[in-house]
Amino acid sequence: MRRLFTRLGFAALALTAFTSAWADFTLTILHTNDLHAHVEPVRVKGKSVGGYARQATALLQLKEESENPILLNAGDTFQGTLYFNAYEGLVDLTFMNLVGYQAMAVGNHEFDRGVDAFANFARLANFPLLSANLDVSKEAKLEKLVQPSTVLEVGGERVGVVGAITPSLPEISSPGPTVGLKDYVKSVQAAVNDLTKRGINKIILLNHSGWELDQSAAKQLYDIDIVVGGHSHTLLGHVDIPEFDGSQGEYPLKATDAKGKEVLIVQAWEWGKVIGKMKLVFDDKGIVKSYEGAPVLIDDSYIENPFVTGMLTAFKKPIEDLQKQPVAELANDLNRMWSPEGGDSLMGSVISDAALEATKNAGAVAAFWNSGGVRSELTAGKITYGQLIEVCPFGNQLTVLELTGKELKGAIEHGLSGGGFLLPSKGFEYTFNINAATGKQLVSAKLNGVEIKDDQKYRVTVNNFTASGGDGHVILRDAKGTRIETGLLDLDALIDYFKANAPVKMTNEGRVKAIK
Repeated sequence: MRRLFTRLGFAALALTAFTSAWADFTLTILHTNDLHAHVEPVRVKGKSVGGYARQATALLQLKEESENPILLNAGDTFQGTLYFNAYEGLVDLTFMNLVGYQAMAVGNHEFDRGVDAFANFARLANFPLLSANLDVSKEAKLEKLVQPSTVLEVGGERVGVVGAITPSLPEISSPGPTVGLKDYVKSVQAAVNDLTKRGINKIILLNHSGWELDQSAAKQLYDIDIVVGGHSHTLLGHVDIPEFDGSQGEYPLKATDAKGKEVLIVQAWEWGKVIGKMKLVFDDKGIVKSYEGAPVLIDDSYIENPFVTGMLTAFKKPIEDLQKQPVAELANDLNRMWSPEGGDSLMGSVISDAALEATKNAGAVAAFWNSGGVRSELTAGKITYGQLIEVCPFGNQLTVLELTGKELKGAIEHGLSGGGFLLPSKGFEYTFNINAATGKQLVSAKLNGVEIKDDQKYRVTVNNFTASGGDGHVILRDAKGTRIETGLLDLDALIDYFKANAPVKMTNEGRVKAIK
């Protein structure tokens, strides 16, 4: 009898262990954001990373080695390279359909060409386009193509995915009068509540709203397990790139929701340089028991998928043709470098004016371009796309910063010390003493003839490199005021400016003056 009870005891223990293991569910989230039509690899500190052909190889491998993988994109597939100018997202969509994306948040740049281009993209997508706070009820072309959430069936379980878009959409893109916004917190929470009422207890917020709103939303909402973010191009976690330290924090970040539950937050940088990989283990009540993850750097350790390479080759010829196409006439030569003797960098003046013009809707009153970001000069005559690419080759994006006058003058002063000399837009001028001590050179700074006041706030536009502290601009990096990551490409702003102002003419206005 004792032997029988012993056997029954072991059987009960085995059954308990089996039931516990069965009750747990492992989900692997693979995610990207802000691809911005970066079809081909880019270089970071000399290291080649990204590119759709490599991503295809990496995704196949990551899916194979992962338990219950799903593939998500947090928005902004549109805008960023000539592939977008030529194809309006259809190259990217071909790739995304091919590798099996299962949901995408709508990003602000999906509206850069208005409703029609995005509607065409959404109609051809093999995955749902999500945004709970986007109101498309008055836009017939999108009404049935954008939904608040979707449910993915994976490993015998249901996983809810809710989408959201930045509340800054009307200021930084072109959604038009038929596309509106709902209250962010109320609409997202309503979409989450709809899922929980249907018995879904594993929920992801696919949030194209930026790093700051990723964090604040996690604290204001509830019943969300993880926020998969985009829009701010934020790198979390470590990547193996020598002399590069662009990480903004741990992968994942942790926050506490409105009901006191832990929420995880992740984002995967930009342009397909990395693929985020987050493994979650849920218990039978949908509570996250454990997690682990990291960004996966897409470098040359992943060979290019030959099928995708062949597919992309077919798209390249029109791009090469586009580079040769004329954009507009230039009336006079544009020199690259500022000098005390020669005066303004006319090329820099044009770029700064273009950046300001592109961001006035976001409240910008001035723009500044780092002198090192002006990579070429132009000779009068017909100007082509290819020539403008040589002027702005980095694919930088425009960032609007709210600065105090003191911060603004401090940034200009830093530039005078040799760290990212700032070239201003029309209406802004400053004077400096070339012989004064470092840190004490700035004599005067004026906007529209009025001296900049230390305690007044100004919205100014710079590129994302400068805004993130490039060239040592820590004042701009650490500024606490409103920060709008427009995602607008410097090249596109320049092209639009040339088209709108043809024939383009720029004269030496003395925007930057040196005295002795």
